[in-house]
Amino acid sequence: MSMKFAALNFLLLLLLLLRYADGRGDEQLENVLRLHSMDHDRRIEDDGGLEARVDSLSHMDHMDQSVMVFFTLKDLKAGNSMPIYFRKKDPSTSPRFLPRDEADAIAFSLAELPTLLRFFSFSQGSPQAKAMEATLRECEIPAIKGEVKFCATSIESMLDFASSILGSNSDFKILATEHHTKSSIVFQNYTILKAPNEIPAPRMVACHTMPYPYAVLYCHSQETQNRVFKVSLGGENGDRVTAVAVCHMDTSQWKRDHVSFRVLGMEPGTPGICHFFPADNFVLVPDSNL
Repeated sequence: MSMKFAALNFLLLLLLLLRYADGRGDEQLENVLRLHSMDHDRRIEDDGGLEARVDSLSHMDHMDQSVMVFFTLKDLKAGNSMPIYFRKKDPSTSPRFLPRDEADAIAFSLAELPTLLRFFSFSQGSPQAKAMEATLRECEIPAIKGEVKFCATSIESMLDFASSILGSNSDFKILATEHHTKSSIVFQNYTILKAPNEIPAPRMVACHTMPYPYAVLYCHSQETQNRVFKVSLGGENGDRVTAVAVCHMDTSQWKRDHVSFRVLGMEPGTPGICHFFPADNFVLVPDSNL
């Protein structure tokens, strides 16, 4: 396969997000088994208006803060403020990608879960077992109409999937949220500091990290129109973030109980449903500059 990509972006991806386990044999297995936050990471890909949502974070105690990543396209204006949850993980403790040949040698199937639990020495009903089951189940759910999905268990398989969507001879770049200040705060009000920068994206692939003993990415692409933005944000505590946001212009195939509709008070078919990406998720788009 003849495939090219933006080398700098890919190098950053390797260094910051998707690092191989160091060494081989027992040392690698030890790294593989170091689970990082094996609670099920829900992929999150009442509208009283934006002002009502910003009024007071204390009013949101009844709602899981981690779902506060959604907004509408009309909210995406310089000067607007909104409460946002940015999950933060320490890459040094995150599961590593296995080399492709090693990943391919391990079953990745819900039907094989009992065998996998024995292989990784996890007991049934444990938090790790529940997280593995949730990830395998999510990966095996059929894609919605107009969507192509794939769970990548190696960097190579992720690149193969991306090239099948973006074109085998296409250059592409990786867009990820960047935190410019160090902070332990994960939920606060942010203000959009300047007009968002829209990234041309005639096609795109979004990849989300999934809880598993080794690194797994849930990657998907939709035939419907999506718009990709880089948004400069300033937090109440002085945090500065350049966030990647995706706006879905066709939500007609989404389930009525999709978390975004509950957060925003919208219904399926509402155009311009948007969400921010945490720093360990990313979007791949064609690179028109190469």
